[in-house]
Amino acid sequence: MSAVLPPLAASQAAPGFWRRARGHRAFVIGAVLTLLLLAAAALSLVWTPFSPYEIDMAGKLQTPNGQHWLGTDPYGRDVASLLLVGARASILVGVIAVGIGLVAGTALGLLAAARRGWVEELIMRLSDFSFAFPAILSAIMMTAVFGAGIVNAIIAIGLYNIPTFARITRASANTLWSREFVLAARACGKGSFSITVEHVLPNIASVLIVQATIRFAIAILAEAALSYLGLGTQPPQPSWGRMLSEAQTLMFQAPLLAVFPGVAIALAVMGLNLLGDGLRDLLDPRLTRKR
Repeated sequence: MSAVLPPLAASQAAPGFWRRARGHRAFVIGAVLTLLLLAAAALSLVWTPFSPYEIDMAGKLQTPNGQHWLGTDPYGRDVASLLLVGARASILVGVIAVGIGLVAGTALGLLAAARRGWVEELIMRLSDFSFAFPAILSAIMMTAVFGAGIVNAIIAIGLYNIPTFARITRASANTLWSREFVLAARACGKGSFSITVEHVLPNIASVLIVQATIRFAIAILAEAALSYLGLGTQPPQPSWGRMLSEAQTLMFQAPLLAVFPGVAIALAVMGLNLLGDGLRDLLDPRLTRKR
């Protein structure tokens, strides 16, 4: 007996999910903000008002006008174009870094729950050790050895995500290994690997999706912080964090240079957090029954 919904039940549940999703304010706001972030990144692939790499010292520090909608930076580059291309860098870092943590962390968490004993203890202690090196500290250490760059930032953020996903996966999977449908599968002669793939993983997928959405927001924030410190995205590639770093010396002369990337980071992080909170409410069966 499996707790996974059969195809017919799943198809019947989908319309109910979207009907409830439309009435969930946090989910709707988060989805809209996240779609705007994705749309900005996608738009930058085919069009920007100006080239984000073109320097025009004669037109530097312009205020918003008809030609440059959000003004220009100290190098005469169009701020709107920089924001659009910067969204692309944030999404790239978030997707790869969260992907690293999701794949590796989920595999380790499932292994710990399935094997238990010294295997579980070893994985959990390694996770505890990893938490002693946050993303920014890891990036600083990697920069000292390999040099600054977006690749090292992605690796540092990704490695920091692994223990988080490992712990969540292990805790969620442990609650399922004592359930009746898992015991029935074991009685039928299925091995640990088959049970993990066919029964455990599908039933914790919603938890992992919610956590991945929240970690995506944290990854964007970490990338901005690393770029602000000069450890993330390197020139001439635009980055929201580096835009903030370049604007800090011009706070009184051109304060909008700090406002625009700061608002972009805040909206992106808020949107992903609201989306994650909304998904958690909508995918939690206990909350679903209450609605």
